[in-house]
Amino acid sequence: MNSSTLIISAGRADAHYWRDVWKYRELFLILAWRDVAVRYKQTLIGVAWAVLRPLLTMVVFTVVFGKLAKLPTEGQAPYALMVLAGMLPWYLFASSLGGAADSMVSNANLIGKVYFPRIIIPAASVVTALIDFLFSVLILAVMMIWYGFAPGWQIVLLPAFVVLAVLASLGPGLWITSLNVKYRDFRYVIPFLLQFGLYVSPVGFSSTIVPDEWRLLYSLNPMVGVIDGFRWCILGGEVPLYWPGLALSCGMVAFFMWYGVRRFRDTEKTFADLI
Repeated sequence: MNSSTLIISAGRADAHYWRDVWKYRELFLILAWRDVAVRYKQTLIGVAWAVLRPLLTMVVFTVVFGKLAKLPTEGQAPYALMVLAGMLPWYLFASSLGGAADSMVSNANLIGKVYFPRIIIPAASVVTALIDFLFSVLILAVMMIWYGFAPGWQIVLLPAFVVLAVLASLGPGLWITSLNVKYRDFRYVIPFLLQFGLYVSPVGFSSTIVPDEWRLLYSLNPMVGVIDGFRWCILGGEVPLYWPGLALSCGMVAFFMWYGVRRFRDTEKTFADLI
């Protein structure tokens, strides 16, 4: 007769944490599918909002920055197309960050019932933002056809910048969600931070307008490199990438990812008690 032995030892869960993350990959898929189904099942609001939000913001930014402020576009690309190419990674970042930040509180009933690596919850919440992003890409494709603007070979590198945008959101999202569990009113700060970030990031304008002596410092904002990379891929390299700034932005993404995971792991054991 076969028997199994349950081994309980201090620190065992920590030692096998990332192995457990892979072991519970089916839970990740279930949570991701649930979030997508709740957003899109039997409603058009989710799809409409995923399309209208970047489209309307693009119109406003094009009028304000392109028509009134007369800011330059990138190369020969229409200003509206340049703005939308920057809007897509920003909303992917903002939606992923907002979803991850609120994910632990939204799944409070699940956390206290069974053990699993809690990092799966904020990671699964990012999938919905990716689905929204795919709908937005369709609008971008329609606009490129409308303007007769074809991408260059750089478009094959776009998935790499999509991954970079997700990582840029997931690192801060893990840190913020750990704060949100302990300080529930912290969730009211997140929309303000995202709104502020929208205007200081090169979404409605090209980062080439930043003076050369400040451009590297400006790239400490990790979304600068992500947005510049998106535009470089989508607009066919109309303006060469600022490689030092991209490298610095990638370094900042890596730092926030490391710090977010570390802070999340440090506070993870207290989630069940606080929620």
